[in-house]
Amino acid sequence: MTAFPYVTETLALLGDRDPLTVMAETPAWLATHIEPLSAELLTRPEGEGKWSIAQVLAHLVDAEIAYGWRLRILLTQENPPLPGYDQGVWLTRFDYANANPAMSLATLTALRSWNLRVWRTATAADLERLGMHPERGLEPLSKLRQLVAGHDLRHRRQIERILRVVG
Repeated sequence: MTAFPYVTETLALLGDRDPLTVMAETPAWLATHIEPLSAELLTRPEGEGKWSIAQVLAHLVDAEIAYGWRLRILLTQENPPLPGYDQGVWLTRFDYANANPAMSLATLTALRSWNLRVWRTATAADLERLGMHPERGLEPLSKLRQLVAGHDLRHRRQIERILRVVG
């Protein structure tokens, strides 16, 4: 999927919901949906070449690290580069298939709390600060905030789909 349709779809998932509210509720949503599941269900991929819930959780942790870095760079530098990453390479290189789901959830919960602390300090002027994404060009912090929340919703929907298939 190219970057622009991804952005359009991700922003559409968010709609007019408040990004900070979505970001704040995601860790609890994940806990409610995954804590009752067995290790076997958490690690069972949706299908051939598809991700398991454990892999989605590990991806969410690494995405939170990347988004948190972009947030901090945007708040402290003028028009900084916003490096991208290849999630497929990270999936393999960082062995998401064998990541501990409970550890992933705990790590995401802590990182999200820490990042929300910074997000909540952003002023209206801060939200207009621009960074240079390698594929999409100049993007404001406000769009990054929407993309983080939409990304949460995208993967929450993915987890629901995986549960329908494997559960």
